[in-house]
Amino acid sequence: MNKTLLHPQSTPRRRLFGPSLLAVALLQFGAFGVANVHAATPAEPAATTAAVGHTSFGALKTVKAGLLNVEYAEVGPADGPVVILLHGWPYDIHSYVDVAPLLAEKGYRVLIPYARGYGGTQFLSSKTLRNGQPAALASDVIDFMDALKIKTAVIGGYDWGARSADIVAALWPERVKALVAVSGYLIGSQEAGKNPLPPKAELQWWYQYYFATERGRAGYEKYRHDFAKLIWQIASPKWNFDDATFDRSAAALDNPDHVAISIFNYRWRLNLIKGEPKYDALEQKLAKFPPITVPTITMEGDANGAPHPMPEDYAKRFTGKYEFRLINGGIGHNLPQEDPQAFAKAIIDADHL
Repeated sequence: MNKTLLHPQSTPRRRLFGPSLLAVALLQFGAFGVANVHAATPAEPAATTAAVGHTSFGALKTVKAGLLNVEYAEVGPADGPVVILLHGWPYDIHSYVDVAPLLAEKGYRVLIPYARGYGGTQFLSSKTLRNGQPAALASDVIDFMDALKIKTAVIGGYDWGARSADIVAALWPERVKALVAVSGYLIGSQEAGKNPLPPKAELQWWYQYYFATERGRAGYEKYRHDFAKLIWQIASPKWNFDDATFDRSAAALDNPDHVAISIFNYRWRLNLIKGEPKYDALEQKLAKFPPITVPTITMEGDANGAPHPMPEDYAKRFTGKYEFRLINGGIGHNLPQEDPQAFAKAIIDADHL
Protein backbone atom coordinates (compact mmCIF):
# COMPACT_ATOMS: atom_id res chain seq x y z
CA MET A 1 0.00 0.00 0.00
CA ASN A 2 1.57 3.29 -1.07
CA LYS A 3 1.98 5.97 1.57
CA THR A 4 2.84 9.63 1.26
CA LEU A 5 4.57 11.19 4.27
CA LEU A 6 4.39 14.91 4.87
CA HIS A 7 6.49 16.40 7.65
CA PRO A 8 5.66 19.81 9.09
CA GLN A 9 8.79 21.35 7.65
CA SER A 10 7.78 20.28 4.13
CA THR A 11 4.34 21.87 4.36
CA PRO A 12 4.12 24.97 2.13
CA ARG A 13 4.99 27.99 4.28
CA ARG A 14 1.98 29.99 3.19
CA ARG A 15 -0.32 27.33 4.71
CA LEU A 16 1.48 27.14 8.04
CA PHE A 17 -0.09 30.16 9.71
CA GLY A 18 -2.77 27.93 11.20
CA PRO A 19 -6.24 27.02 9.99
CA SER A 20 -8.06 29.51 7.85
CA LEU A 21 -11.16 31.18 9.25
CA LEU A 22 -13.19 28.59 7.37
CA ALA A 23 -11.21 25.72 8.83
CA VAL A 24 -11.61 27.12 12.35
CA ALA A 25 -15.34 27.44 11.81
CA LEU A 26 -15.44 23.82 10.74
CA LEU A 27 -13.71 22.45 13.82
CA GLN A 28 -17.01 22.04 15.63
CA PHE A 29 -18.11 19.32 13.27
CA GLY A 30 -17.06 15.70 13.07
CA ALA A 31 -19.54 12.92 12.72
CA PHE A 32 -16.86 11.61 10.48
CA GLY A 33 -14.13 14.10 11.22
CA VAL A 34 -14.35 17.83 10.67
CA ALA A 35 -15.95 19.40 7.68
CA ASN A 36 -14.28 21.43 5.02
CA VAL A 37 -14.82 22.16 1.40
CA HIS A 38 -12.33 19.51 0.39
CA ALA A 39 -13.16 15.92 -0.35
CA ALA A 40 -10.45 13.48 -1.32
CA THR A 41 -10.19 12.79 -5.02
CA PRO A 42 -11.83 9.41 -5.60
CA ALA A 43 -9.27 6.70 -6.10
CA GLU A 44 -9.54 3.47 -8.00
CA PRO A 45 -10.84 0.61 -5.85
CA ALA A 46 -8.20 -1.48 -4.16
CA ALA A 47 -7.77 -4.81 -5.91
CA THR A 48 -8.17 -6.68 -2.64
CA THR A 49 -9.06 -5.74 0.88
CA ALA A 50 -6.12 -5.12 3.21
CA ALA A 51 -7.81 -6.89 6.09
CA VAL A 52 -6.45 -10.24 7.17
CA GLY A 53 -9.85 -11.62 8.04
CA HIS A 54 -10.32 -11.70 11.80
CA THR A 55 -13.98 -11.56 12.83
CA SER A 56 -13.87 -11.59 16.63
CA PHE A 57 -11.85 -10.51 19.65
CA GLY A 58 -13.05 -13.47 21.65
CA ALA A 59 -14.47 -12.91 25.12
CA LEU A 60 -14.80 -9.24 26.05
CA LYS A 61 -14.08 -7.74 29.46
CA THR A 62 -15.76 -5.09 31.59
CA VAL A 63 -14.51 -2.57 34.13
CA LYS A 64 -16.24 0.08 36.22
CA ALA A 65 -14.74 3.37 35.14
CA GLY A 66 -16.12 6.72 36.22
CA LEU A 67 -19.78 6.91 35.22
CA LEU A 68 -19.68 3.72 33.20
CA ASN A 69 -19.31 -0.01 33.20
CA VAL A 70 -17.10 -0.20 30.13
CA GLU A 71 -17.03 -3.23 27.86
CA TYR A 72 -13.74 -3.62 26.05
CA ALA A 73 -11.57 -5.98 24.07
CA GLU A 74 -8.05 -6.83 25.20
CA VAL A 75 -5.45 -8.42 22.95
CA GLY A 76 -1.78 -9.08 23.60
CA PRO A 77 0.46 -9.68 26.61
CA ALA A 78 -0.79 -8.24 29.92
CA ASP A 79 2.63 -6.77 30.68
CA GLY A 80 3.15 -5.17 27.26
CA PRO A 81 3.21 -1.42 26.55
CA VAL A 82 -0.38 -0.24 26.32
CA VAL A 83 -2.18 0.90 23.19
CA ILE A 84 -5.74 2.23 23.48
CA LEU A 85 -7.79 2.35 20.28
CA LEU A 86 -10.97 4.45 20.06
CA HIS A 87 -13.74 3.88 17.54
CA GLY A 88 -15.99 6.36 15.74
CA TRP A 89 -19.64 6.94 14.85
CA PRO A 90 -21.49 4.92 13.61
CA TYR A 91 -18.87 2.20 13.91
CA ASP A 92 -17.58 0.08 16.78
CA ILE A 93 -14.57 -1.77 18.18
CA HIS A 94 -14.45 -4.12 15.18
CA SER A 95 -12.76 -1.34 13.24
CA TYR A 96 -9.66 -2.65 15.01
CA VAL A 97 -10.31 -6.39 14.77
CA ASP A 98 -7.37 -6.79 12.37
CA VAL A 99 -5.21 -4.02 13.85
CA ALA A 100 -5.08 -5.49 17.35
CA PRO A 101 -3.45 -8.83 16.42
CA LEU A 102 -0.77 -7.03 14.43
CA LEU A 103 0.12 -4.93 17.46
CA ALA A 104 -0.11 -7.88 19.83
CA GLU A 105 2.46 -9.70 17.69
CA LYS A 106 4.83 -6.83 18.43
CA GLY A 107 4.29 -7.20 22.16
CA TYR A 108 1.67 -4.51 22.77
CA ARG A 109 -1.23 -4.83 25.17
CA VAL A 110 -4.12 -3.52 23.07
CA LEU A 111 -7.31 -2.21 24.66
CA ILE A 112 -10.37 -1.27 22.60
CA PRO A 113 -13.25 0.11 24.67
CA TYR A 114 -16.83 0.61 23.54
CA ALA A 115 -17.64 4.29 23.94
CA ARG A 116 -20.67 5.35 25.96
CA GLY A 117 -23.77 4.43 23.97
CA TYR A 118 -22.16 1.48 22.16
CA GLY A 119 -21.99 -2.27 22.65
CA GLY A 120 -22.11 -3.47 26.23
CA THR A 121 -20.92 -0.22 27.79
CA GLN A 122 -23.57 0.92 30.26
CA PHE A 123 -24.10 3.83 32.62
CA LEU A 124 -23.88 2.85 36.28
CA SER A 125 -26.88 5.03 37.13
CA SER A 126 -30.16 5.52 35.29
CA LYS A 127 -30.11 9.11 36.56
CA THR A 128 -26.91 10.08 34.73
CA LEU A 129 -27.46 12.45 31.81
CA ARG A 130 -26.88 10.68 28.50
CA ASN A 131 -24.35 13.29 27.51
CA GLY A 132 -22.48 13.02 24.22
CA GLN A 133 -20.39 16.19 24.37
CA PRO A 134 -16.72 15.80 23.40
CA ALA A 135 -15.28 16.58 26.84
CA ALA A 136 -17.43 13.84 28.39
CA LEU A 137 -16.28 11.24 25.89
CA ALA A 138 -12.63 12.18 26.40
CA SER A 139 -13.05 12.10 30.17
CA ASP A 140 -14.33 8.55 29.80
CA VAL A 141 -10.96 7.60 28.32
CA ILE A 142 -9.12 8.98 31.35
CA ASP A 143 -11.54 7.17 33.67
CA PHE A 144 -10.93 3.96 31.72
CA MET A 145 -7.16 4.35 32.09
CA ASP A 146 -7.48 5.09 35.80
CA ALA A 147 -9.71 2.07 36.37
CA LEU A 148 -7.14 -0.22 34.77
CA LYS A 149 -4.26 1.59 36.50
CA ILE A 150 -2.71 2.60 33.19
CA LYS A 151 -0.39 5.57 33.61
CA THR A 152 0.44 6.17 29.96
CA ALA A 153 -0.55 4.70 26.61
CA VAL A 154 -0.22 5.17 22.90
CA ILE A 155 -3.70 6.29 21.82
CA GLY A 156 -5.16 6.00 18.34
CA GLY A 157 -8.51 6.79 16.82
CA TYR A 158 -10.60 7.93 13.88
CA ASP A 159 -13.81 9.96 13.70
CA TRP A 160 -15.26 10.47 17.21
CA GLY A 161 -12.39 8.35 18.50
CA ALA A 162 -9.79 10.63 16.94
CA ARG A 163 -11.46 13.63 18.54
CA SER A 164 -11.37 11.97 21.96
CA ALA A 165 -7.75 10.96 21.41
CA ASP A 166 -6.87 14.52 20.39
CA ILE A 167 -8.56 15.94 23.49
CA VAL A 168 -6.81 13.52 25.83
CA ALA A 169 -3.46 14.34 24.21
CA ALA A 170 -4.11 18.09 24.43
CA LEU A 171 -5.45 18.24 28.00
CA TRP A 172 -3.63 15.29 29.61
CA PRO A 173 -0.36 15.01 27.63
CA GLU A 174 1.33 13.24 30.55
CA ARG A 175 -1.00 10.28 29.93
CA VAL A 176 -0.23 9.94 26.22
CA LYS A 177 3.04 8.44 25.03
CA ALA A 178 2.13 8.99 21.39
CA LEU A 179 -0.93 9.71 19.25
CA VAL A 180 -2.31 8.45 15.93
CA ALA A 181 -5.27 10.47 14.67
CA VAL A 182 -7.08 9.90 11.39
CA SER A 183 -8.05 13.27 9.87
CA GLY A 184 -5.79 15.12 12.26
CA TYR A 185 -6.82 17.86 14.67
CA LEU A 186 -10.53 17.51 15.41
CA ILE A 187 -10.90 19.65 18.53
CA GLY A 188 -13.73 22.17 18.27
CA SER A 189 -16.16 24.29 20.24
CA GLN A 190 -19.74 25.50 20.33
CA GLU A 191 -18.57 29.04 19.59
CA ALA A 192 -16.84 27.91 16.39
CA GLY A 193 -20.04 26.12 15.44
CA LYS A 194 -21.93 29.38 15.19
CA ASN A 195 -20.18 30.28 11.95
CA PRO A 196 -22.11 29.33 8.80
CA LEU A 197 -20.35 27.42 6.06
CA PRO A 198 -20.58 27.70 2.26
CA PRO A 199 -23.59 25.80 0.88
CA LYS A 200 -21.60 22.82 -0.42
CA ALA A 201 -19.95 22.37 2.95
CA GLU A 202 -23.27 22.66 4.78
CA LEU A 203 -24.70 19.98 2.51
CA GLN A 204 -22.11 17.51 3.76
CA TRP A 205 -23.61 17.84 7.24
CA TRP A 206 -27.20 17.05 6.28
CA TYR A 207 -27.56 14.41 9.01
CA GLN A 208 -26.47 16.88 11.68
CA TYR A 209 -29.34 19.21 10.82
CA TYR A 210 -31.65 16.20 10.55
CA PHE A 211 -30.66 15.21 14.09
CA ALA A 212 -31.52 18.72 15.27
CA THR A 213 -35.19 17.88 14.74
CA GLU A 214 -37.49 15.50 16.59
CA ARG A 215 -38.16 13.82 13.23
CA GLY A 216 -34.43 13.18 12.94
CA ARG A 217 -34.21 11.67 16.39
CA ALA A 218 -37.17 9.43 15.70
CA GLY A 219 -35.79 8.52 12.29
CA TYR A 220 -32.44 7.48 13.69
CA GLU A 221 -34.17 5.49 16.42
CA LYS A 222 -36.26 3.64 13.85
CA TYR A 223 -33.69 3.20 11.09
CA ARG A 224 -30.37 3.27 12.91
CA HIS A 225 -28.89 0.28 11.01
CA ASP A 226 -30.00 1.60 7.62
CA PHE A 227 -28.70 5.03 8.57
CA ALA A 228 -25.35 3.63 9.65
CA LYS A 229 -24.94 1.62 6.45
CA LEU A 230 -25.61 4.73 4.37
CA ILE A 231 -22.96 6.66 6.31
CA TRP A 232 -20.48 3.82 5.82
CA GLN A 233 -21.13 3.83 2.07
CA ILE A 234 -20.79 7.60 1.75
CA ALA A 235 -17.69 7.80 3.92
CA SER A 236 -15.88 4.88 2.26
CA PRO A 237 -17.13 4.69 -1.33
CA LYS A 238 -14.40 2.26 -2.41
CA TRP A 239 -14.72 -0.12 0.53
CA ASN A 240 -16.69 -3.20 -0.50
CA PHE A 241 -17.61 -4.38 2.98
CA ASP A 242 -19.95 -7.37 3.17
CA ASP A 243 -23.12 -7.77 5.22
CA ALA A 244 -21.39 -9.82 7.89
CA THR A 245 -18.79 -7.09 8.45
CA PHE A 246 -21.46 -4.43 8.77
CA ASP A 247 -23.75 -6.53 10.94
CA ARG A 248 -20.99 -7.21 13.49
CA SER A 249 -20.57 -3.50 14.06
CA ALA A 250 -24.22 -2.50 13.69
CA ALA A 251 -25.11 -4.70 16.66
CA ALA A 252 -23.22 -2.23 18.87
CA LEU A 253 -25.69 0.49 17.88
CA ASP A 254 -28.49 -1.39 19.64
CA ASN A 255 -27.19 -0.10 22.97
CA PRO A 256 -30.19 1.52 24.71
CA ASP A 257 -28.32 4.82 25.11
CA HIS A 258 -26.93 5.01 21.58
CA VAL A 259 -29.51 7.30 20.03
CA ALA A 260 -29.56 9.66 23.02
CA ILE A 261 -25.75 9.96 23.01
CA SER A 262 -25.61 10.52 19.25
CA ILE A 263 -28.35 13.14 19.20
CA PHE A 264 -26.86 14.96 22.19
CA ASN A 265 -23.48 15.10 20.47
CA TYR A 266 -24.75 16.69 17.28
CA ARG A 267 -27.15 19.07 18.98
CA TRP A 268 -24.37 20.17 21.31
CA ARG A 269 -22.18 21.05 18.33
CA LEU A 270 -24.90 23.32 16.99
CA ASN A 271 -25.33 24.94 20.42
CA LEU A 272 -28.89 23.63 20.59
CA ILE A 273 -28.25 21.95 23.92
CA LYS A 274 -26.04 22.80 26.87
CA GLY A 275 -23.36 20.54 28.20
CA GLU A 276 -22.94 19.59 31.84
CA PRO A 277 -21.36 22.27 34.06
CA LYS A 278 -18.74 19.83 35.32
CA TYR A 279 -17.19 19.82 31.85
CA ASP A 280 -17.23 23.60 31.39
CA ALA A 281 -13.61 24.10 32.42
CA LEU A 282 -12.47 21.47 29.93
CA GLU A 283 -14.58 22.91 27.12
CA GLN A 284 -13.19 26.38 27.81
CA LYS A 285 -9.68 25.03 27.34
CA LEU A 286 -10.70 23.23 24.15
CA ALA A 287 -12.31 26.38 22.74
CA LYS A 288 -8.82 27.91 22.63
CA PHE A 289 -7.67 25.10 20.29
CA PRO A 290 -4.77 23.94 22.47
CA PRO A 291 -1.67 22.54 20.77
CA ILE A 292 -0.90 18.84 20.89
CA THR A 293 2.66 18.35 22.05
CA VAL A 294 2.99 14.56 22.14
CA PRO A 295 4.60 12.63 19.27
CA THR A 296 1.90 12.29 16.62
CA ILE A 297 1.17 10.69 13.27
CA THR A 298 -1.96 11.89 11.48
CA MET A 299 -3.44 9.93 8.59
CA GLU A 300 -5.92 10.24 5.75
CA GLY A 301 -7.30 7.80 3.22
CA ASP A 302 -7.12 8.84 -0.41
CA ALA A 303 -10.80 7.92 -0.94
CA ASN A 304 -12.28 9.39 2.23
CA GLY A 305 -15.80 10.36 1.20
CA ALA A 306 -16.46 12.11 4.50
CA PRO A 307 -15.75 15.80 4.97
CA HIS A 308 -12.29 16.27 6.42
CA PRO A 309 -9.69 19.00 6.87
CA MET A 310 -6.60 19.49 4.76
CA PRO A 311 -3.48 18.36 6.63
CA GLU A 312 -1.67 21.63 5.98
CA ASP A 313 -4.51 23.48 7.72
CA TYR A 314 -3.95 21.68 11.01
CA ALA A 315 -0.20 20.85 10.95
CA LYS A 316 0.60 23.85 13.14
CA ARG A 317 -1.56 22.43 15.93
CA PHE A 318 0.95 19.60 16.46
CA THR A 319 4.04 21.10 18.07
CA GLY A 320 5.93 17.93 18.96
CA LYS A 321 7.42 15.28 16.68
CA TYR A 322 4.95 14.89 13.84
CA GLU A 323 4.23 13.16 10.55
CA PHE A 324 1.28 13.08 8.18
CA ARG A 325 0.58 10.00 6.06
CA LEU A 326 -1.71 9.76 3.06
CA ILE A 327 -2.82 6.16 2.59
CA ASN A 328 -3.45 5.32 -1.05
CA GLY A 329 -5.39 2.50 -2.68
CA GLY A 330 -9.05 3.46 -2.33
CA ILE A 331 -8.95 3.82 1.47
CA GLY A 332 -11.92 5.60 2.97
CA HIS A 333 -12.96 7.03 6.31
CA ASN A 334 -12.78 3.87 8.44
CA LEU A 335 -9.06 3.66 7.85
CA PRO A 336 -8.13 1.14 10.58
CA GLN A 337 -10.55 -1.46 9.23
CA GLU A 338 -9.86 -0.72 5.57
CA ASP A 339 -6.08 -0.81 5.90
CA PRO A 340 -5.18 -2.34 9.26
CA GLN A 341 -1.53 -2.79 8.29
CA ALA A 342 -1.10 0.93 7.65
CA PHE A 343 -2.80 1.88 10.89
CA ALA A 344 -0.86 -0.64 12.97
CA LYS A 345 2.39 0.57 11.43
CA ALA A 346 1.49 4.15 12.32
CA ILE A 347 0.91 3.13 15.95
CA ILE A 348 4.30 1.40 16.13
CA ASP A 349 6.09 4.23 14.35
CA ALA A 350 4.46 6.92 16.51
CA ASP A 351 5.63 5.03 19.58
CA HIS A 352 9.18 5.40 18.29
CA LEU A 353 9.13 8.97 16.99
